[in-house]
Amino acid sequence: MGEPAVHFNEVDIDYGNFNAVQKFSLSIDKGSFVTLLGPSGCGKTTVLRSIAGLVAISAGQIAIAGKRVDDVPIYKRNIGLVFQNYALFPHKSVFDNVAFGLKYRNVPKPEIARRVGKALDMVRLPGSERKLPSQLSGGQQQRIALARAIVFEPEVLLMDEPLSALDANMREDMRGEIRKIQRETGITAIFVTHDQEEALAMSDRIVVMNVGRIEQQGTPQQVYDQPDTSFVASFLGKANVITATVAAIEDGVATLSVASNERVRVAAPESLRAGDSVRLVIRPQRLKLSEKGPAAQPNALAGKVISAAYLGGNASYEVEAGGVLLRANNPLTGELWREGAEVSVSVDSQGCVLLDAASGNRLR
Repeated sequence: MGEPAVHFNEVDIDYGNFNAVQKFSLSIDKGSFVTLLGPSGCGKTTVLRSIAGLVAISAGQIAIAGKRVDDVPIYKRNIGLVFQNYALFPHKSVFDNVAFGLKYRNVPKPEIARRVGKALDMVRLPGSERKLPSQLSGGQQQRIALARAIVFEPEVLLMDEPLSALDANMREDMRGEIRKIQRETGITAIFVTHDQEEALAMSDRIVVMNVGRIEQQGTPQQVYDQPDTSFVASFLGKANVITATVAAIEDGVATLSVASNERVRVAAPESLRAGDSVRLVIRPQRLKLSEKGPAAQPNALAGKVISAAYLGGNASYEVEAGGVLLRANNPLTGELWREGAEVSVSVDSQGCVLLDAASGNRLR
């Protein structure tokens, strides 16, 4: 793969006595789309801004394309930036907004015109050169901000919550547009968001952050289906996290006592022992509601529907099973299960993850 586009080595970032980022190490491949995901205050925006040189690091090193940039000022880093508030010049035309970085770099006028035209075509706003930002919708302004960031062909494109000011439909449209442009240009993109759906839909890799540290990194499917910690399981999409006890282990299969002593069987990690306390993680899509069946069915819990919500092609349920509240999300093939209905909740054992009850870390 060669040199990574961006590499962090044991980076600390302090604000006075507050350690905002701790021992942060990460390599980002060239041409990839990487999302820094986490709650407010976890350090993701601080990490992004440190790449641009907007935040000074306290320890460690940052390299872009193999070259250390710890002490390189922002104007000497070939970085494109897209902010939440667009940061367009209100008194300048679309052309001048997009051309700003090129003029700063003393690019000849004919080449500026060619590149601006190409960038506006790419964001699907050709012919808008003479308009002012005030004449554009929020989505169009965000497209102009994106065009301005990519027009000078930066080594890395940094995007800090760029869609948060848009309405839901426009956000979804812009997700696709940003991903399409990133793929067409081959640019390395680093995207900051607290929106789990955005991260899952757009990313090659997701870096889940919490209190200044990396909790887990991997493909969207890896971090969603195989969470390494209870924090990742709870933060990245809704998850059922159930306290359980290992009743027995036989032939690599663990029998767990859950929900008023009902039993669930799952593959047993090598480190698991009978009598251990664990947390069983099950995504809502891995629970299936059906007619209440005979008692003591394998991996089936007796439950009662507490609430039901229609979501178009799917239905979302809350089900009480043996004193445990479960969330289930099922394709809707008929009528909704109604509140109070007695049901059987089938657990897909292939979709279960076991965490250590004390540490919250995944058992392997």
